[in-house]
Amino acid sequence: MATTSEKASKDPLSKIPSPDDRRNRKVEPSARYSIGSMGLFLSLLLLLAASLAALGLRAQQQHLQQHLAVADSQTHCYDSVQTLDSDVPAAQCFTVADGLFTAVTQQAQKQELQQRGEHSTAGHVIPGLWDGHGHLIDHGETLVQVDLFGATTLDEVRARLRDYIRKHPGAGTKERWLRGMGWDQTDFGRMPTAADIEQDPALRGIYLFVDRIDGHCSLVSQSVLDLLPNPVPDIPGGDVVRDPGPGVFCDNALDMIMARWPRPDDATRAGYVSTAMRALNAVGLVGIHNAGTDPESVRLLARLADGDARTVRVYAMRECAARNTFCAEDAKMLERKDGRLTVRSVKLFADGALGSWGAAMLEPYTDDPSSSGFLLINETALTAVTRQWAAAGFQVNVHAIGDRANRVALDAFAAALRDHCGVGGTDPAICEHDRRFRLEHTQIIAPSDQPRLRTLRVVPSIQPTHATSDMRYAETRLGAKRTATAAYRMRSFLDLQPVLGSDFPVEPPNPFHGMYAAVTRRSPATGLGRRVHGDDEDQGKEGGWHEEEALTLEQALWGFTGAPARGAFLEGKAGQIRRGAYADWVVLDKRLGGPGFDVESLRTLRVRETWVAGKRVYKRDD
Repeated sequence: MATTSEKASKDPLSKIPSPDDRRNRKVEPSARYSIGSMGLFLSLLLLLAASLAALGLRAQQQHLQQHLAVADSQTHCYDSVQTLDSDVPAAQCFTVADGLFTAVTQQAQKQELQQRGEHSTAGHVIPGLWDGHGHLIDHGETLVQVDLFGATTLDEVRARLRDYIRKHPGAGTKERWLRGMGWDQTDFGRMPTAADIEQDPALRGIYLFVDRIDGHCSLVSQSVLDLLPNPVPDIPGGDVVRDPGPGVFCDNALDMIMARWPRPDDATRAGYVSTAMRALNAVGLVGIHNAGTDPESVRLLARLADGDARTVRVYAMRECAARNTFCAEDAKMLERKDGRLTVRSVKLFADGALGSWGAAMLEPYTDDPSSSGFLLINETALTAVTRQWAAAGFQVNVHAIGDRANRVALDAFAAALRDHCGVGGTDPAICEHDRRFRLEHTQIIAPSDQPRLRTLRVVPSIQPTHATSDMRYAETRLGAKRTATAAYRMRSFLDLQPVLGSDFPVEPPNPFHGMYAAVTRRSPATGLGRRVHGDDEDQGKEGGWHEEEALTLEQALWGFTGAPARGAFLEGKAGQIRRGAYADWVVLDKRLGGPGFDVESLRTLRVRETWVAGKRVYKRDD
């Protein structure tokens, strides 16, 4: 930034004496009424002419700059534009230059712009959508590996594994383990085992490593078990499943498997990134909050951030190579000016998942009174590492499913905020707002702890489709009262602007499915809800699951636009169509919401186009 003196030396008007300078100049009395008065008059005329000339030159320069800017810009007009900007809530046109919105035009000006030959397209526009919690590289890997989602029997699992190996020679070798995701023991009636794989002659001896639907447990084959110590030890903060037999490892116990898995090289992982980004663009996503990004992945994403092929903005949460630690050598922030990659937050893990009884609960599970789940890190250690990351200036985001995990996460946030807020005259409210600590999932929170989110100004990060996927067994795990008062809150936290997402690849990344689940509390896959206290036979469209926590469509849309922007410190840059924001938008066939809109259409809605930084990155093939 130029100093005041430097600016003055470069300003053609800076050499003109100011009126004060001229008033303070000493004049001899004898000269006041002399012919010199005429000279003074002529001098003033010359000064005025010079001033006008300088102003004219400046105007010409400004006109030239404006002309160049217009020459590099494009104006796009559509049937309607929902800006989500209260200053100009509805428009029909906007202008884009250098990857930013430079103007937003209301309806009255559309005809004039079209007469000038500006770009006009049929369609209805909303701001580019963000997923507030996903896993980019994992999603790309899942898209090219074996798909076990929806497999309801072990026979079907084995059939899919055989089919994949047949189509992909070399998969399942020691150098290239067979990876996949999507199995759910709820469908099998028990946990799967390595023996279930080994009994199939076509699968015997393969190296298999496939994740449960939530990613918190994995099934491995006998060949992988043979690489482990014998006997396999119990792991604090994890579960080595031994009944009905070995083969499944959960949470911290997975570290033993990860240490032996032949990790794909960077070229392969770069391919996963590209594959995932194309899939995300196809459902209208322009940005994601990447929930857990280890140092190698941060470096990979930084290298890949250049180039038109990188079509999804990434707000990355750091994760140390050793989970739940403070890695000082990697505690570096990164923010590209073009908004393609930002690193200023960290992901910690308090517990596991509800589906595998790994969520840390204050009271035992209703369907397993011998267990209350477990913490992946003890309370003291979680508080210590939270304070370390907060001291380094990072936003701290804690994975917390169970009510015990959410309580210890809130305790850790409170301790970190005491370190930094209210110290040295700092306004605690402003300090807490600026920190924006997050609870990732915010899934089960004791009623007594729910007000603490407001006290600490914590950002809830919620995945609406988790509620509609878990509704078939959540009450069995938690009981009716705990479910009704503590689980899967959304509307209860609306004033905190919850960040909505999907947790892809755990759930499909389609944000319109997330909106449907948030608004109806029904499954976007089936359109079915579930009566409270009902059995499987009671599922139907009569009502959503705990509809008292449903959002309006407008609130749900904000959860995938403006709220993720706030959760990533990107207000005014993302989630809205307004001057100065990233030029990211989505084109739909029909206006989203409004009179006559059928919310059921969200289940089948297909994006027409997706634009990032003023460039089209996806176009539907009709």
